[in-house]
Amino acid sequence: MSAAPTSVAGASAAPPAGRGWALPLAVLVVGMFMSVLDISIVNVAVPAIQKDFGTTTDDIQWITTAYSLALGVVVPVSGWLGDRIGLTRTYSLSLLGFAACSALCGIAWDLNSMIAFRILQAVPGGILPVVTLAMLYRIVPREKIGTAMGVYGLGIVFAPAIGPTLGGYLVQYVDWRLIFFINVPIGLLGVALAMVVLPAFPTVRAGRFDVFGFVTVAAGLFALLLALSEGQDWGWTSYPVLMLIVGGLLCLALFVVIELEVDEPLIDVRVFALWPFTNSLVLVTLLSVGLFGVLFYVPLFLQEGQGVEPLRTGLILLPEALVMGLIMPVAGVLYDRIGPRWPAVVGLTVAAYGTYLLCGITADVPQSDIVLWTCVRAAGNGLAMMSVMTAGLSVVPTEKVNQAGAVNNVVQRVASALGLAVLTSLITTQQAQLMADRSGLVRAADPTSPEPLRLMGEQGVAGLYPVARRLNLEVLASTYADAFVVTALVTAVGAGLALLLKLPPGGQGPVMHAEGGSSVPPEEQADRPAPVPPAEPVPAGAVPVLPTAAPTPERRLAPLGPEG
Repeated sequence: MSAAPTSVAGASAAPPAGRGWALPLAVLVVGMFMSVLDISIVNVAVPAIQKDFGTTTDDIQWITTAYSLALGVVVPVSGWLGDRIGLTRTYSLSLLGFAACSALCGIAWDLNSMIAFRILQAVPGGILPVVTLAMLYRIVPREKIGTAMGVYGLGIVFAPAIGPTLGGYLVQYVDWRLIFFINVPIGLLGVALAMVVLPAFPTVRAGRFDVFGFVTVAAGLFALLLALSEGQDWGWTSYPVLMLIVGGLLCLALFVVIELEVDEPLIDVRVFALWPFTNSLVLVTLLSVGLFGVLFYVPLFLQEGQGVEPLRTGLILLPEALVMGLIMPVAGVLYDRIGPRWPAVVGLTVAAYGTYLLCGITADVPQSDIVLWTCVRAAGNGLAMMSVMTAGLSVVPTEKVNQAGAVNNVVQRVASALGLAVLTSLITTQQAQLMADRSGLVRAADPTSPEPLRLMGEQGVAGLYPVARRLNLEVLASTYADAFVVTALVTAVGAGLALLLKLPPGGQGPVMHAEGGSSVPPEEQADRPAPVPPAEPVPAGAVPVLPTAAPTPERRLAPLGPEG
């Protein structure tokens, strides 16, 4: 008898080719880079947009909040959409849609129109990372997946780091609207290259759309992201925030129940039964908290604390981006040669040490020290991030990469929002306390000592302004240092969990039943006996024969006749 048949989904999801994957990968990186770059590049332009639109700080933050909320809604459906209309077509349409929505953001005339266009922009922006990851796993041979993910990771880690530099230049010397218009030619070029370079992927039967699953996961993620984004302003113990958190968790719990019961789930939650995949998600969470926390607070300290211009802030962070760009391809090669464990352990350890160095931040810290410390962190993040992600996805069957990629992106979004919310709450609480305590902690030789302070007070508000500014800077540096302590500890915990990473033999993932049953790791499959085919019915009057081995078509015995 022939071997057990493979599932239709698995067969259709097989890579179209094992060679010539470098150029298609480069095209995919263009789309991924553009979608992720837009997240960090906008942050630099927020003050300029606020000035043009004449809005408050609380209102202008909805430019980024609305984008994150829309991403949380659209990412879970990205995998199904890629199967439904085809990966290449989904990628091209998403890239085209992202460019068009970016142009709309560039011509926004007030805050409301900007928020609406940002929500539209988040739809293709959320689909692109999921679809590109699924295409990568179908283009690249398994033995080269580490190298490919190292290049692919430039869009995930390098783009957020270079965003402040590019955004700072455009805002300071040109116009903030150009940060959106720049996506138009890049998007059009990416679509043209995709139509020429990307292969035609075999279609996958997407099945019926899981409406109830989509509604529950979208509502749950929307509620959690909204609570995390507005918790600081509304109050973490306020009824709206508590209701959003409880409602979001209940919706996600209901989503899991629905996905376990329906025949065609939107996201097969059984992938969480694969411990290497779940472990990688935990590590991605810890990495995201550290990565986005530092990328958020270091520029904030430089601009608000030390008064550094946006472009110079971006240039201070540029070496960090360059280090990541150099390390990530090397990390991919190491992954292919020695597996994910040691690159991840060493990378997380280095990142934890680099974050610990940032705990030395003070009011008068030299900018050269910040460059050095962030570069150390960048080397660790570049070494660990792709090893962790690739190790998790390597155990997922190819036909499940769409859904696993969607889960990975959701985890990154929620983890970064949760990490920033917790760190911001810690910083705000400490700032209020330290501002009350530091007034008496002045050195005798300091200009803010009692006698100079009295003389400054005689000059009124103008005389006391330098004292208040210096006090605020010292408090800001102290609270940020404490936040980096927490981030360093979280990253160090990740280094311990990375010791559990391992790659299945041959780099192949486990076999998951088409019905969605539990998976069996390859090492356990090797220890199990080969399945015996079901016995064929014995005709009436025949003498049953008990074979000593599984019969083959050539050895099958004919029924015995009467003379038998």
